[in-house]
Amino acid sequence: MADKTVLVTGGAGYIGSQAVLSLQRRGYRVIVLDNLVYGHRDLVASVLKAELIVGDTGDRPLLDQIFTDHKIDAVMHFAAYAYVGESVTAPAKYYRNNVVGTLTLLEAMIAAGVKQFVFSSTCATYGEPSEIPIPEAHPQNPINPYGMSKLMVEKMLWDFDRAYGLRSVMFRYFNAAGADPNGHLGEDHNPETHLIPLVLFAALGQREHISIFGTDYPTPDGTCVRDYIHVSDLADAHVLGLEYLLQGGATNAFNLGNGNGFSVKEVIEAARKITAKEIKAIATDRRPGDPPSLVGSSEKARTVLGWQPQYADLETILQHAWHWHQRRHG
Repeated sequence: MADKTVLVTGGAGYIGSQAVLSLQRRGYRVIVLDNLVYGHRDLVASVLKAELIVGDTGDRPLLDQIFTDHKIDAVMHFAAYAYVGESVTAPAKYYRNNVVGTLTLLEAMIAAGVKQFVFSSTCATYGEPSEIPIPEAHPQNPINPYGMSKLMVEKMLWDFDRAYGLRSVMFRYFNAAGADPNGHLGEDHNPETHLIPLVLFAALGQREHISIFGTDYPTPDGTCVRDYIHVSDLADAHVLGLEYLLQGGATNAFNLGNGNGFSVKEVIEAARKITAKEIKAIATDRRPGDPPSLVGSSEKARTVLGWQPQYADLETILQHAWHWHQRRHG
């Protein structure tokens, strides 16, 4: 696929940068579009060595220029705001960026005749699960504006297929975690809200403790259970999704997860083992809107795309994340 060029929006961010790396390893030429609100210019320059265009998906003249200057074969779209709590207090920001920004991008693609689109969606489109593991056919009833903004884009993509022939793959994924096994790319959010990096910051002595939000859930140890998927496996799935489209595959939606869940207490205990640090944990009140268990079925991705996660066990995910955190934040 060395003759194919992929535009990766949000390619300087956590998952987007991993996808760029996976694409490069498969021989694709990659152009990164990122506004650097949360992305990292240094990683694009030093690790990915990809062409970086600093800009926004809502900037139609810029998008038109990119599609004019480069023969883009497909777009992989990661440029979204993804803080659930913030989406509740600032929904306008989320609808403008996640929905209007994506609409602008899709219109520019159609104008340029680019008809393959890989979309970073989320399990948050499902809302409170009525069955575990969650299949793709599960009703989509988001309980926050972040999840709703992603669902709106999914609806648009089905409509754009019917009206304009733009084919897409939508990936609804669960908890992205871990880091590039070589330690060159990993999670670096500000603010950081994800459990694994917060636990590792506590291990590094940069946080006094880790908070456990609720210990009275109807789960084996009373704490929330989540499906953690290694970010490298996630990135590889996006490349498989792209190749499925390039080979003529129809618009489709896929869950990406490990199909098994780990509780908050299990994650903390495993981190203690990996880091050989005590890691102080303090139980506190539940957070509103946290379902007891979120675990997805990824059978469809395995069957249709031939996706096989390489790093499914929690210890490996934590080892890679710990290696990255020590390099980046130690």
